[in-house]
Amino acid sequence: MAISYPRDLPTATGIANITLRAVNQTAMTMSPFTYKQQIHNHAGQRWEAEVQLPPMKYENAEEWIAWLLSLNGRAGTFLMGDPNRLTARGTLGGSPVVNGANQTGSSISIDGCSNNITGWMKAGDYIQLGAASTATLHKVLQQVDTNASGQATLDIWPNMVTAPTDGSIVVTSNTVGRWRLNSGEQDWSIDNASFYGITFACVQVIP
Repeated sequence: MAISYPRDLPTATGIANITLRAVNQTAMTMSPFTYKQQIHNHAGQRWEAEVQLPPMKYENAEEWIAWLLSLNGRAGTFLMGDPNRLTARGTLGGSPVVNGANQTGSSISIDGCSNNITGWMKAGDYIQLGAASTATLHKVLQQVDTNASGQATLDIWPNMVTAPTDGSIVVTSNTVGRWRLNSGEQDWSIDNASFYGITFACVQVIP
């Protein structure tokens, strides 16, 4: 059977440690005489991550190794979120969906939330827009309060490059985005007790 993308993470064992990095494409020029600075704020924003798996015996390690090899370096994609933040800190409620077409950039209008909720989402909560081959992972930058009609505007990072479909579901728990490996090479170590050590680096997929 042909391998399809994006792939889910293996279930053999969980992630031991993850370093998430938020990258902004911002340039700065500075006068060597006055130290005055000029900022050039470009639209590029993306997630990067470094993932470390716990030491494991070959029964579990080989599942992860096969999964990594199946990605064919940077060619394949997979779904991953923050393993320590599976639920939001906000109150939530309702069935949120995208409210309006052609939304790109750093804010998104949604509706279908519970009415008149203060702290419907908290700063730092995650949302997911799209699913599977269109999934994108975003952080909410400010507390979100809903109005009497169950509507709200979310300031998010990273920017939306592709507009989500009007009426599509806004995922607020078990959120994931699409990633690809950061290199075409993959290695793993085996110690004298036959424990495997596996790490990999990856970047957000931007269509």
